[in-house]
Amino acid sequence: MAAPAAAAITALRERERLTFERAHPRGAELTQQSARHWQDGVPFHWMRDWPLPFPVFVRDAAGATLNDVDGYAYDDFCLGDTGAMFGHSPAPVAQALARQAPRGLTAMLPGERVAVIGAALSARFGLPCWQMTQTATDANRSVLRLARAVTGRSKVLVFDGCYHGTVDETLVCLVDGQVRARSGLRGPPGDAAAHTRVVEFNDVPALAAALADGQVAAVLCEPALTNMGMVLPAPGFHAQLRRLTRERGTLLIIDETHTLSAGPGGCTRRDALEPDMLVCGKAIAGGMPCAVYGMTEPLRARIEAIPANAEHGHSGLGTTLSANLLALAALEACLGEVMTDAAFTHMATQAIRLEQGLIALLAKRTLPWHVQRIGARVELGFGAAPARNGRESAAAMEPELERTLHLYLLNRGVLLTPFHNMMLLSPQTAPAAVDRLLSHLAAALDELAR
Repeated sequence: MAAPAAAAITALRERERLTFERAHPRGAELTQQSARHWQDGVPFHWMRDWPLPFPVFVRDAAGATLNDVDGYAYDDFCLGDTGAMFGHSPAPVAQALARQAPRGLTAMLPGERVAVIGAALSARFGLPCWQMTQTATDANRSVLRLARAVTGRSKVLVFDGCYHGTVDETLVCLVDGQVRARSGLRGPPGDAAAHTRVVEFNDVPALAAALADGQVAAVLCEPALTNMGMVLPAPGFHAQLRRLTRERGTLLIIDETHTLSAGPGGCTRRDALEPDMLVCGKAIAGGMPCAVYGMTEPLRARIEAIPANAEHGHSGLGTTLSANLLALAALEACLGEVMTDAAFTHMATQAIRLEQGLIALLAKRTLPWHVQRIGARVELGFGAAPARNGRESAAAMEPELERTLHLYLLNRGVLLTPFHNMMLLSPQTAPAAVDRLLSHLAAALDELAR
C-alpha cells in the first residue's frame, strides 16, 4: 500500500468534519457562548489546537475515559498531553485533595509532611535535594537561573526540537545552522542566539564543539525528544553527553516531564543517567499543577554558598503558590499510591501490545512508516525509519494526514493528543481500548487506500 494520496486525505477529512459538526450541537452552542468572553473561545488557547471545527467540551473524565457534553465517551490516549498519564482523577489523589481542601489550600509555609515527601522523591529519582514549583516551565526557569548563578556563565544549550515548556531560552531552533526563535513565537524578548546554543540531538561532535569554549552553564536535555515526534538517543549518546559536560564544567539538567512514562523513576532511573539536576512536572502529582526539581549534594552546596545579600523575594525563582498545601497532598499521594511498580507494569504491557499491533498494521499494508516507544508512550511516525534528530523527524511529518486520522478516530470514540501521533497508556487503559484504537485506525487507512 502506498502512502495515502492528498485528494483522498482531503475528502476523508471533509466528510469527518461534517460528521463531527452534526454530532456535537451542544459543543457548537458552547463555542459560540464562550467566544463572547474568552480569547479564541477557550480559557487557554492550546485548547483550539485539536483538528476540529470547534472544541470538544468535557463533562467529566475518570480513569482512561473522557465524556463530552454531547454524550460521547472517548478512550483517552491523550490524557491531558501527559498531565493525566496515571488516569483522570486517580482515587488516592482525589481522596488526598478532599482531605486537605478543608484544612488549607495555600499558606506559603511548609506542610508537616514535606520531609516524608522529600525522602520519597530522593528514593525514586536518586537525587538528595528538591524544590517544588507549579509547572515544569517554572522548574526549568529555576534550574537555568541556578545554573548561571553557580557557574558564572551566561549560555545554555538545548537540542533542536526539544520541549521544555515555555521557557524563552528553549523556544529556539536551527535554521541553516543558525539559532533562531521558533516560528510563530509571540513577543520573543530579543535575539534567540544571545543566550542559547542549539545542536542536533545525537550529534556528539556538534555538542563537543558547542561546549568547547567553556561558556555554557548548562545543557537542558530530554532523555529522548518527545515533542517533535519521538527521537530516541543513539547508543552511547547519554554517556558522551555526561562525559562532555563534566569535562567542560557544564551542568547537565535532565527534563523527565514527558519521559516519566519510561518507568517509576523515568529514564534517569531506568538508564542510570547521572544528571546534576532533574526536572519533572505534569504527571508527578496525578494531574494537579505541580512540578519538582532535584539536585546532587555537591550542587546543593554550591547553590547554598551563593551570597545571600539580595532582597528576599527577588531571586527570580518560584511563586507564592509553589509547594502549596494542596499540591503537596497530591504529590505525596501520587508518589506513594499511584506511581507504583504495578501501575507501570500494566502501562508498559498495554503499550507493548499497542506497539506490536501498530507494527503489524503497518506491515500488513506495507506502509513506509515506523513505531517508537518509551515505556507507556507510543508514537506512530510517517518516516520509513526512526529519525535521528528533530530535523529529520520534522521533515517526515504529514500534518494533513495526521489531522485527518485524529479526527476520524475521535469521531469513533478514540482521543489522541492533537500535536502529533502520540498515544499514552494509563494504569486504567484496558486491552479493549487498545483493540478499538487499532481497529479504527486500520479502517481509516483502508478507506484512504480506496
